[in-house]
Amino acid sequence: MATKVYIVYYSMYGHVGRLAEEIKKGASSVEGVEATLWQVPETLSEDVLGKMSAPPKSDVAIISPNELADADGFIFGFPTRFGMMAAQFKAFLDATGGLWRTQQLAGKPAGIFYSTGSQGGGQETTALTAITQLVHHGMIFVPIGYTFGAGMFEMDHIKGGSPYGAGTFAGDGSRQPTQLELEQAFHQGKYIATITKKLKGAA
Repeated sequence: MATKVYIVYYSMYGHVGRLAEEIKKGASSVEGVEATLWQVPETLSEDVLGKMSAPPKSDVAIISPNELADADGFIFGFPTRFGMMAAQFKAFLDATGGLWRTQQLAGKPAGIFYSTGSQGGGQETTALTAITQLVHHGMIFVPIGYTFGAGMFEMDHIKGGSPYGAGTFAGDGSRQPTQLELEQAFHQGKYIATITKKLKGAA
């Protein structure tokens, strides 16, 4: 039976969505792993999104909280809002109380990826503040550490991400994930999928 890895994300302007696509490629490159992209529900109205110049959502399916129980592992992605995950993703996690009561996510590995508007805008704090959500569910946080190798020490070019997970800088919205940031996202997908497969096989 295939190991199921869910890449669950929220993306307003597409930066996190682009990382998610690359993470899926990385996870899918592991034999025996079935990687699936999911979006969490939007909480803002179309009128408000229009005023924020948000582009139309992608056609990636919307996930309901209870569907999380079907996965063997997760990689959660979201943009940063004042050093924490965006409210849309927090609202989704707030709706997982039923899964928490029945401990259906306990023991499952989970990673985190993110985007920020600036270099000091939360590439580490967003992950740190998100870990509390995993802890209360009993999930196992899987950071990438420095397994990405030389890419973690890049100094000649601006690069998002950290030992906590893959990341990108959105700036004013016009900057898109760089090739190096996408390579780190691919690595994260492959890395966490490999660990998820091992854990499932040992269960």
